[in-house]
Amino acid sequence: MNYPENLKKGDTIGICAPSAGIVKPEKIMRLDPAIKQLKELGYKVIETKSVRKGERGRSASAETRAKEFMELIENDDVKLIIFASGGDFLCEMIDYLDFEKLKKMKPKWLQGFSDITGISFLFNTILDVPTMYFQTVKDYAMKPLHKSLIDALRIESGEEIVQESFDLYEKDFKSYEADQDPCKPYNLTEKVEWKNICGGEKIKMRGRSIGGCLDCIQCYIGTKYDNVRNYIEKHKTDGIIWFLECFEMGTADLFRFLWQMKNAGYFENCNGIIFGRPLFIRNDYDITFNETVKDVLGNLNIPIICDADIGHVSPQLATVNGAILEITSENGKGTVKTYLK
Repeated sequence: MNYPENLKKGDTIGICAPSAGIVKPEKIMRLDPAIKQLKELGYKVIETKSVRKGERGRSASAETRAKEFMELIENDDVKLIIFASGGDFLCEMIDYLDFEKLKKMKPKWLQGFSDITGISFLFNTILDVPTMYFQTVKDYAMKPLHKSLIDALRIESGEEIVQESFDLYEKDFKSYEADQDPCKPYNLTEKVEWKNICGGEKIKMRGRSIGGCLDCIQCYIGTKYDNVRNYIEKHKTDGIIWFLECFEMGTADLFRFLWQMKNAGYFENCNGIIFGRPLFIRNDYDITFNETVKDVLGNLNIPIICDADIGHVSPQLATVNGAILEITSENGKGTVKTYLK
Protein backbone atom coordinates (compact mmCIF):
# COMPACT_ATOMS: atom_id res chain seq x y z
CA MET A 1 0.00 0.00 0.00
CA ASN A 2 1.11 3.54 -0.79
CA TYR A 3 0.68 5.20 2.61
CA PRO A 4 0.59 9.00 2.97
CA GLU A 5 3.14 10.85 5.05
CA ASN A 6 2.29 10.98 8.75
CA LEU A 7 0.37 14.07 9.81
CA LYS A 8 2.28 16.38 12.18
CA LYS A 9 1.39 19.43 14.22
CA GLY A 10 2.04 22.48 12.08
CA ASP A 11 0.96 20.70 8.89
CA THR A 12 -1.77 22.14 6.69
CA ILE A 13 -5.24 20.61 6.47
CA GLY A 14 -7.14 21.39 3.28
CA ILE A 15 -10.94 21.51 3.01
CA CYS A 16 -12.78 21.07 -0.28
CA ALA A 17 -16.28 20.08 -1.42
CA PRO A 18 -16.18 17.41 -4.16
CA SER A 19 -19.91 16.71 -3.74
CA ALA A 20 -22.25 19.10 -1.91
CA GLY A 21 -21.13 22.40 -0.43
CA ILE A 22 -21.91 23.83 3.00
CA VAL A 23 -24.76 26.27 2.41
CA LYS A 24 -27.46 25.69 5.03
CA PRO A 25 -27.15 28.18 7.92
CA GLU A 26 -27.14 25.43 10.56
CA LYS A 27 -24.17 23.82 8.80
CA ILE A 28 -22.29 27.03 8.02
CA MET A 29 -22.44 27.95 11.70
CA ARG A 30 -20.44 24.79 12.46
CA LEU A 31 -17.73 25.26 9.83
CA ASP A 32 -15.90 28.21 11.37
CA PRO A 33 -15.78 26.70 14.90
CA ALA A 34 -14.48 23.47 13.34
CA ILE A 35 -11.69 25.31 11.54
CA LYS A 36 -10.88 27.26 14.70
CA GLN A 37 -10.64 24.10 16.76
CA LEU A 38 -8.38 22.36 14.20
CA LYS A 39 -6.10 25.39 14.38
CA GLU A 40 -6.13 25.21 18.18
CA LEU A 41 -4.99 21.58 17.85
CA GLY A 42 -1.90 22.87 16.06
CA TYR A 43 -2.76 22.65 12.36
CA LYS A 44 -3.00 25.24 9.62
CA VAL A 45 -6.23 25.15 7.63
CA ILE A 46 -7.10 26.31 4.10
CA GLU A 47 -10.31 25.86 2.12
CA THR A 48 -11.07 25.95 -1.59
CA LYS A 49 -13.42 28.50 -3.18
CA SER A 50 -16.51 26.32 -3.49
CA VAL A 51 -16.70 24.95 0.06
CA ARG A 52 -19.45 27.45 1.04
CA LYS A 53 -21.34 27.31 -2.26
CA GLY A 54 -24.16 25.15 -3.54
CA GLU A 55 -26.59 24.80 -6.41
CA ARG A 56 -28.68 21.77 -7.41
CA GLY A 57 -26.95 19.63 -4.78
CA ARG A 58 -23.42 20.47 -5.93
CA SER A 59 -20.84 22.90 -4.58
CA ALA A 60 -19.81 23.75 -8.18
CA SER A 61 -19.57 22.18 -11.61
CA ALA A 62 -18.03 18.70 -11.79
CA GLU A 63 -14.95 20.12 -13.54
CA THR A 64 -14.50 22.86 -10.93
CA ARG A 65 -14.85 20.41 -8.06
CA ALA A 66 -12.19 18.18 -9.58
CA LYS A 67 -9.91 21.17 -10.15
CA GLU A 68 -10.23 22.36 -6.55
CA PHE A 69 -9.60 18.85 -5.23
CA MET A 70 -6.45 18.63 -7.36
CA GLU A 71 -5.31 22.04 -6.08
CA LEU A 72 -5.06 20.48 -2.62
CA ILE A 73 -3.54 17.23 -3.91
CA GLU A 74 -0.82 19.21 -5.71
CA ASN A 75 -0.17 21.53 -2.75
CA ASP A 76 2.90 20.09 -0.99
CA ASP A 77 1.99 21.88 2.25
CA VAL A 78 -1.33 20.05 2.53
CA LYS A 79 -0.91 16.71 4.33
CA LEU A 80 -4.58 15.95 5.07
CA ILE A 81 -7.75 16.77 3.16
CA ILE A 82 -10.95 16.70 5.22
CA PHE A 83 -13.98 16.99 2.99
CA ALA A 84 -16.71 19.53 3.65
CA SER A 85 -19.72 17.29 3.14
CA GLY A 86 -21.19 14.24 1.51
CA GLY A 87 -23.99 14.62 -1.01
CA ASP A 88 -25.24 12.83 -4.10
CA PHE A 89 -23.24 13.89 -7.16
CA LEU A 90 -19.57 13.18 -6.46
CA CYS A 91 -19.53 10.48 -9.15
CA GLU A 92 -19.74 13.04 -11.97
CA MET A 93 -16.58 14.72 -10.64
CA ILE A 94 -14.62 11.46 -10.92
CA ASP A 95 -14.67 11.74 -14.73
CA TYR A 96 -12.41 14.80 -14.47
CA LEU A 97 -9.70 13.11 -12.40
CA ASP A 98 -6.61 11.76 -14.15
CA PHE A 99 -5.88 8.50 -12.33
CA GLU A 100 -2.71 7.88 -14.35
CA LYS A 101 -1.39 11.23 -13.16
CA LEU A 102 -2.53 10.52 -9.59
CA LYS A 103 -0.57 7.25 -9.59
CA LYS A 104 2.64 9.26 -9.96
CA MET A 105 1.84 11.77 -7.24
CA LYS A 106 2.73 11.70 -3.57
CA PRO A 107 -0.32 10.48 -1.61
CA LYS A 108 -1.88 12.35 1.30
CA TRP A 109 -4.55 11.50 3.81
CA LEU A 110 -8.16 11.97 2.63
CA GLN A 111 -10.99 11.98 5.18
CA GLY A 112 -14.73 11.79 4.68
CA PHE A 113 -17.63 9.36 4.33
CA SER A 114 -21.01 8.82 2.65
CA ASP A 115 -20.79 10.17 -0.95
CA ILE A 116 -17.04 10.65 -0.35
CA THR A 117 -16.93 6.87 -0.91
CA GLY A 118 -16.42 7.79 -4.57
CA ILE A 119 -12.96 9.08 -3.67
CA SER A 120 -12.00 6.88 -0.71
CA PHE A 121 -13.06 3.62 -2.37
CA LEU A 122 -11.46 4.37 -5.75
CA PHE A 123 -8.22 5.75 -4.31
CA ASN A 124 -7.90 2.51 -2.34
CA THR A 125 -8.83 0.06 -5.10
CA ILE A 126 -7.24 1.84 -8.08
CA LEU A 127 -4.25 3.65 -6.55
CA ASP A 128 -3.52 1.49 -3.49
CA VAL A 129 -3.71 4.69 -1.41
CA PRO A 130 -5.34 4.16 2.02
CA THR A 131 -8.00 6.70 2.97
CA MET A 132 -9.85 7.56 6.17
CA TYR A 133 -13.57 6.68 6.14
CA PHE A 134 -14.75 9.04 8.83
CA GLN A 135 -16.52 12.28 9.70
CA THR A 136 -16.37 15.38 7.51
CA VAL A 137 -15.02 18.65 8.84
CA LYS A 138 -18.16 19.98 10.56
CA ASP A 139 -17.95 17.53 13.45
CA TYR A 140 -14.69 19.14 14.57
CA ALA A 141 -16.80 22.04 15.86
CA MET A 142 -17.99 20.13 18.92
CA LYS A 143 -16.62 20.77 22.39
CA PRO A 144 -15.27 18.72 23.87
CA LEU A 145 -14.14 16.75 20.84
CA HIS A 146 -15.46 13.21 20.85
CA LYS A 147 -12.71 10.63 21.30
CA SER A 148 -13.30 9.28 17.78
CA LEU A 149 -12.37 12.64 16.25
CA ILE A 150 -9.05 12.56 18.05
CA ASP A 151 -8.51 8.91 17.10
CA ALA A 152 -8.77 9.77 13.40
CA LEU A 153 -6.02 12.37 13.72
CA ARG A 154 -3.91 9.92 15.74
CA ILE A 155 -4.14 7.27 13.02
CA GLU A 156 -3.34 9.86 10.35
CA SER A 157 -0.31 10.75 12.46
CA GLY A 158 0.94 7.17 12.14
CA GLU A 159 -0.32 5.61 15.37
CA GLU A 160 -1.56 2.03 15.24
CA ILE A 161 -4.32 2.18 17.83
CA VAL A 162 -7.04 -0.12 19.13
CA GLN A 163 -10.51 1.40 18.99
CA GLU A 164 -13.28 0.01 21.18
CA SER A 165 -16.99 0.00 20.40
CA PHE A 166 -18.82 2.87 22.03
CA ASP A 167 -21.36 2.62 24.83
CA LEU A 168 -24.06 4.82 23.29
CA TYR A 169 -25.01 6.25 19.90
CA GLU A 170 -27.29 8.96 18.48
CA LYS A 171 -30.76 7.91 17.41
CA ASP A 172 -31.11 10.55 14.70
CA PHE A 173 -29.18 13.28 12.93
CA LYS A 174 -28.62 16.25 15.20
CA SER A 175 -30.75 19.31 14.48
CA TYR A 176 -28.73 22.51 14.66
CA GLU A 177 -31.20 25.37 14.84
CA ALA A 178 -30.00 28.96 14.76
CA ASP A 179 -30.44 29.37 18.51
CA GLN A 180 -28.54 26.20 19.40
CA ASP A 181 -24.90 25.76 20.19
CA PRO A 182 -23.02 24.70 17.00
CA CYS A 183 -20.40 23.14 19.25
CA LYS A 184 -22.91 20.82 20.92
CA PRO A 185 -21.62 17.23 21.30
CA TYR A 186 -23.35 14.10 20.07
CA ASN A 187 -26.72 13.35 21.68
CA LEU A 188 -25.89 9.83 22.88
CA THR A 189 -29.03 8.02 24.02
CA GLU A 190 -29.12 4.53 22.45
CA LYS A 191 -27.20 1.46 23.61
CA VAL A 192 -24.52 0.17 21.24
CA GLU A 193 -24.80 -3.56 20.63
CA TRP A 194 -22.78 -5.24 17.88
CA LYS A 195 -24.53 -8.35 16.55
CA ASN A 196 -22.74 -11.43 15.24
CA ILE A 197 -24.95 -12.52 12.36
CA CYS A 198 -22.69 -15.35 11.20
CA GLY A 199 -19.57 -16.84 12.74
CA GLY A 200 -20.54 -17.67 16.31
CA GLU A 201 -20.75 -15.86 19.62
CA LYS A 202 -17.11 -14.77 19.46
CA ILE A 203 -15.68 -13.41 16.23
CA LYS A 204 -12.11 -12.50 15.38
CA MET A 205 -11.21 -11.60 11.81
CA ARG A 206 -8.26 -9.96 10.13
CA GLY A 207 -7.59 -8.73 6.61
CA ARG A 208 -6.99 -5.87 4.20
CA SER A 209 -9.95 -3.49 4.41
CA ILE A 210 -12.16 -2.25 1.62
CA GLY A 211 -15.56 -0.61 1.80
CA GLY A 212 -17.70 2.44 2.35
CA CYS A 213 -21.31 3.47 1.75
CA LEU A 214 -23.33 0.83 -0.10
CA ASP A 215 -25.55 3.47 -1.69
CA CYS A 216 -22.44 4.77 -3.46
CA ILE A 217 -20.37 1.61 -4.11
CA GLN A 218 -23.18 0.19 -6.24
CA CYS A 219 -22.73 3.14 -8.61
CA TYR A 220 -19.23 2.01 -9.64
CA ILE A 221 -19.82 -1.73 -10.15
CA GLY A 222 -19.07 -2.66 -13.76
CA THR A 223 -17.79 0.78 -14.75
CA LYS A 224 -14.31 1.64 -16.00
CA TYR A 225 -13.49 2.56 -12.39
CA ASP A 226 -14.24 -0.94 -11.10
CA ASN A 227 -10.88 -2.42 -10.08
CA VAL A 228 -12.15 -4.43 -7.13
CA ARG A 229 -11.38 -7.89 -8.51
CA ASN A 230 -7.77 -6.86 -9.24
CA TYR A 231 -7.46 -5.34 -5.75
CA ILE A 232 -8.74 -8.53 -4.14
CA GLU A 233 -6.35 -10.66 -6.19
CA LYS A 234 -3.40 -8.40 -5.35
CA HIS A 235 -4.08 -8.61 -1.61
CA LYS A 236 -5.38 -12.17 -1.41
CA THR A 237 -2.55 -13.27 0.89
CA ASP A 238 -3.81 -10.72 3.46
CA GLY A 239 -7.41 -11.72 2.96
CA ILE A 240 -10.11 -9.08 2.62
CA ILE A 241 -12.27 -7.44 5.29
CA TRP A 242 -15.27 -5.55 3.92
CA PHE A 243 -16.78 -2.68 5.94
CA LEU A 244 -20.14 -1.47 4.66
CA GLU A 245 -22.94 0.84 5.76
CA CYS A 246 -26.11 2.36 4.32
CA PHE A 247 -27.51 5.86 4.25
CA GLU A 248 -31.01 5.27 2.89
CA MET A 249 -32.59 2.25 1.20
CA GLY A 250 -35.14 -0.51 1.58
CA THR A 251 -34.17 -4.03 2.52
CA ALA A 252 -35.18 -5.25 -0.96
CA ASP A 253 -32.66 -2.76 -2.42
CA LEU A 254 -30.08 -3.95 0.10
CA PHE A 255 -30.66 -7.56 -0.96
CA ARG A 256 -30.17 -6.72 -4.65
CA PHE A 257 -27.02 -4.65 -4.04
CA LEU A 258 -25.37 -7.35 -1.93
CA TRP A 259 -26.45 -10.04 -4.40
CA GLN A 260 -24.86 -8.00 -7.19
CA MET A 261 -21.61 -7.61 -5.25
CA LYS A 262 -21.51 -11.32 -4.44
CA ASN A 263 -22.04 -12.34 -8.05
CA ALA A 264 -19.49 -9.80 -9.27
CA GLY A 265 -16.87 -11.68 -7.21
CA TYR A 266 -16.47 -8.91 -4.65
CA PHE A 267 -16.49 -11.30 -1.70
CA GLU A 268 -13.82 -13.69 -2.95
CA ASN A 269 -10.86 -14.16 -0.55
CA CYS A 270 -13.03 -12.50 2.09
CA ASN A 271 -12.21 -13.12 5.76
CA GLY A 272 -15.28 -11.31 7.08
CA ILE A 273 -17.72 -8.42 6.70
CA ILE A 274 -18.68 -5.73 9.21
CA PHE A 275 -21.79 -3.59 8.70
CA GLY A 276 -22.39 -0.24 10.35
CA ARG A 277 -25.77 0.83 11.69
CA PRO A 278 -27.98 2.05 8.79
CA LEU A 279 -29.42 5.54 9.17
CA PHE A 280 -32.66 5.28 7.18
CA ILE A 281 -33.77 1.74 6.38
CA ARG A 282 -37.20 0.59 5.18
CA ASN A 283 -38.07 -2.97 6.22
CA ASP A 284 -39.62 -4.19 2.97
CA TYR A 285 -41.88 -7.25 3.42
CA ASP A 286 -41.22 -6.91 7.18
CA ILE A 287 -37.65 -8.15 6.60
CA THR A 288 -35.05 -6.34 8.72
CA PHE A 289 -31.59 -5.15 7.70
CA ASN A 290 -29.84 -7.92 9.63
CA GLU A 291 -32.17 -10.61 8.29
CA THR A 292 -31.47 -9.42 4.76
CA VAL A 293 -27.72 -9.58 5.29
CA LYS A 294 -27.98 -13.16 6.50
CA ASP A 295 -30.38 -14.13 3.70
CA VAL A 296 -28.07 -13.02 0.92
CA LEU A 297 -24.59 -13.54 2.42
CA GLY A 298 -25.08 -16.35 4.93
CA ASN A 299 -23.93 -18.97 2.44
CA LEU A 300 -20.49 -17.37 2.20
CA ASN A 301 -19.64 -19.10 5.51
CA ILE A 302 -17.60 -16.17 6.80
CA PRO A 303 -17.95 -14.06 9.97
CA ILE A 304 -20.46 -11.22 9.61
CA ILE A 305 -21.02 -8.45 12.18
CA CYS A 306 -23.90 -5.95 12.07
CA ASP A 307 -24.78 -2.74 13.96
CA ALA A 308 -21.15 -1.70 14.38
CA ASP A 309 -19.95 1.87 14.93
CA ILE A 310 -19.33 2.72 11.27
CA GLY A 311 -21.07 5.26 9.08
CA HIS A 312 -23.94 7.70 9.28
CA VAL A 313 -25.12 6.96 12.83
CA SER A 314 -22.69 8.79 15.12
CA PRO A 315 -20.30 8.27 16.69
CA GLN A 316 -18.31 6.21 14.23
CA LEU A 317 -14.95 4.51 14.40
CA ALA A 318 -12.11 5.95 12.33
CA THR A 319 -11.89 3.24 9.65
CA VAL A 320 -8.93 3.16 7.26
CA ASN A 321 -9.87 1.98 3.79
CA GLY A 322 -6.86 -0.12 2.76
CA ALA A 323 -5.25 -0.87 6.13
CA ILE A 324 -4.96 -4.25 7.80
CA LEU A 325 -7.81 -4.46 10.31
CA GLU A 326 -8.11 -6.92 13.16
CA ILE A 327 -11.69 -6.97 14.41
CA THR A 328 -13.21 -8.76 17.40
CA SER A 329 -16.85 -8.97 18.43
CA GLU A 330 -18.35 -10.67 21.48
CA ASN A 331 -21.30 -10.03 23.80
CA GLY A 332 -22.36 -6.91 21.90
CA LYS A 333 -18.98 -5.22 22.16
CA GLY A 334 -16.11 -5.02 19.70
CA THR A 335 -12.63 -3.73 18.94
CA VAL A 336 -10.83 -2.64 15.79
CA LYS A 337 -7.04 -2.69 15.64
CA THR A 338 -5.56 -0.79 12.70
CA TYR A 339 -2.22 -1.82 11.23
CA LEU A 340 -0.74 0.73 8.83
CA LYS A 341 1.04 -1.68 6.52
